[in-house]
Amino acid sequence: MCGIAGFIGKGDEAVLRNMINSIKYRGPDFQGVSVIENVGLAQARLSIIDLSSGANQPFFTPDGNFGMVFNGEIYNYLSLKEELLKTGKYTFQTHSDTEVLLYAYIEYGLNFFSKINGMFALAIYDYRKKELMLARDRMGKKPLYYTVVVGTIIFASELKALLQHPLVNKDVNLDALNEYLTFEYVPTPHTIFKSIFKLEASKYLLFKDGKIVKKDAYWKVNFQKQNISFGEAVEKLDNLLNEAVKCRLMSDVPLGVFLSGGLDSSTVAYYAQKNSSQKIKTFSVGFDEKSYDESSYANLVAKHLGTEHYQQTLTSKQCLELIPEVLGKLDEPFADPSIIPTYLLSKFTREKVTVALGGDGSDELMAGYPTFISEKYATLLRGLPKGIVSMIRGLSGILPATDKNISLDFKIKQFLKGYGYSQQYTHTLWLGSFTPQLKGKLFTQSAKVRITNGHGMGAIDYYLQDIPTASEYDKLLYSYYKTYLLDDILVKVDRASMYNSLEVRAPFLDTNVVEFLSSLPTDYKIKGNITKRILKQVMEYKIPSEIIHRPKKGFGIPLSAWLRTDLKPLCESLLSDETISRQGLFDLNFVKSLKENHYSGKANNRKLLWNLMIFQQWYRNIYGE
Repeated sequence: MCGIAGFIGKGDEAVLRNMINSIKYRGPDFQGVSVIENVGLAQARLSIIDLSSGANQPFFTPDGNFGMVFNGEIYNYLSLKEELLKTGKYTFQTHSDTEVLLYAYIEYGLNFFSKINGMFALAIYDYRKKELMLARDRMGKKPLYYTVVVGTIIFASELKALLQHPLVNKDVNLDALNEYLTFEYVPTPHTIFKSIFKLEASKYLLFKDGKIVKKDAYWKVNFQKQNISFGEAVEKLDNLLNEAVKCRLMSDVPLGVFLSGGLDSSTVAYYAQKNSSQKIKTFSVGFDEKSYDESSYANLVAKHLGTEHYQQTLTSKQCLELIPEVLGKLDEPFADPSIIPTYLLSKFTREKVTVALGGDGSDELMAGYPTFISEKYATLLRGLPKGIVSMIRGLSGILPATDKNISLDFKIKQFLKGYGYSQQYTHTLWLGSFTPQLKGKLFTQSAKVRITNGHGMGAIDYYLQDIPTASEYDKLLYSYYKTYLLDDILVKVDRASMYNSLEVRAPFLDTNVVEFLSSLPTDYKIKGNITKRILKQVMEYKIPSEIIHRPKKGFGIPLSAWLRTDLKPLCESLLSDETISRQGLFDLNFVKSLKENHYSGKANNRKLLWNLMIFQQWYRNIYGE
């Protein structure tokens, strides 16, 4: 696990060192930099497998024909190494997955993707062909950004590293801002900067002669259904999850498990303890605000499994003190407030271990969010006359706004946000912040004329064209894979953990698990009001039943209340009249109304205000204004 950076073309060692040093928290154990002619490769290493210096990067073949920098872990590298040894062509100097990965590419070319199971962002340069290959893992667990400027490609694990290169343009992409305001993040392949892009999950690109000569997918999710009984599917998923967790216990440094007390993290903790000869370490954080606290459930699971459990109860004061620190690190607007407790959990966990396993991906793969249940009712709502819907909307407006986590008034109002828009956009509006209608009020006229992507939800259409014949529910799952999971959940965990030099692994996103679950009928995942049906059956009798059947609960902070109290000064500073007027992007009177209605308790505008605050904090981080 680490951070990578590099360029092919214009640049020098000083520039490359600045790039990798800007993300050195991703790899505090060693920073390696190499510039050979016009090829710069750099890595900041967090040592996990093979702690020797021989496994440091950039890594080169003995003949000097290939060089590589790599961020991630390849879980099947030992079996792949045995396969390569049988060819008689390779002699290994290290015990690392890095060397195996490079030789697999040399042996199999682009077919090597089918051989590897893991998470990765990598860059391999062929000095003979003068060709660079960039690639990202199947589900996009590891980030990779790039830009091409005057014949030079510049790449890195995070945007802030690219911004250290003098060729990189920092002009704001207003189309990306339009997307961000709805999604609460900028969907791949765009970034908040006009000329910088994210490489999509499961894709590679080839750069040669000053330009990208090819970009393509090496893997695609297949939703073709197999003929398997529910009982057989339960048994197979049990085995697949066991293997996925087991292989992710591989580490030469201390390892633990995030344990929230929910079904997903409890599942990972169960299989980790099952495959460990010692008590595994589990970690959770609790909150003094009871509607946000899940610590009692985490304690219940830890006691049931017999883990070595560590828990930290966080006060509002601790969370509030960390908000400026976390926001100051963001190099792209990202408005999911759960990055704050995730950061705190990562910081706490890093005191004991260097690697943690988490439960990310389960909800997207098995329709685990309440929004999947809401889809049934949305279908009914779409069939009602507009007059009735208007009446329902009016009645919802008289519900008192509360500060509780996922309160009734919040759920009803979020649900109604999706009405009137095409079905493929409904879930984005439920999860996100600004609707197209609200953005029409938010943007100034001068900003509107510079925005070219309409409602700003085109990312959904971009991805759905991959699976035109899939069922409506599979299309829905796929849109979650490619948007919310990829650019919210995985980004949140990557940044929060890497800011603390902690590696996090996601067993649910194991390739075999993803492919199997995608091949199952929809009712194996969701049936009636039962979400994650198959996982609940797998875990029956393995963990306490109250964990399996309790309602889904988000990992959040009491943002609504804080914006009226402790966070109000920050809100006023970031969304001041002077700032909004000088920037010229947002309508001052509309922003003022959002603040006043929230402060007075007339409305719960926490998502809208936080979204705007994050953008303004990012703007200050980058431009100093």
